[in-house]
Amino acid sequence: MGEQSMRATGWARAFPISGGIRAGRAWTRDHLDTIGWTTRVPETADDVLLTVSELITNAHFHAHSNAILVLTWDNHCLHVSVHDSSPVLPVPRAPDATATGGRGIGIVDALSDGWHARPQTDGKTVTACFRPSGTSDPHTDRGHGGRPLGGR
Repeated sequence: MGEQSMRATGWARAFPISGGIRAGRAWTRDHLDTIGWTTRVPETADDVLLTVSELITNAHFHAHSNAILVLTWDNHCLHVSVHDSSPVLPVPRAPDATATGGRGIGIVDALSDGWHARPQTDGKTVTACFRPSGTSDPHTDRGHGGRPLGGR
């Protein structure tokens, strides 16, 4: 039986309610540069940046919480995870043309290759998966809520 190993690169940082969204995008862009996504797959990098904005915004405005952002690249998928202190799991809403908000998780759902939310003792973590174009999908985890990771 062959030995399998997995290599991953990851980064983590907390973003406070005051000024965290813009800082989170800039921090994420720097890390996307280190794995070459801003030049190799700029459209996917833009999708990741918008998702980071939406997930940090949700943590700040809906959970009234700081956001802990973790990026993990496992050579198949960039996992974008945001943890906040609210136990309430996000649910996509039906689009409402008159509403000024409520589209965040719908945007994450549309841009990512899959997402899920997991309850934790101190809140929840929402994770979205992004794969560069042309890569296969090694993930089948459905998690709690969202689409299967990897299934667009």
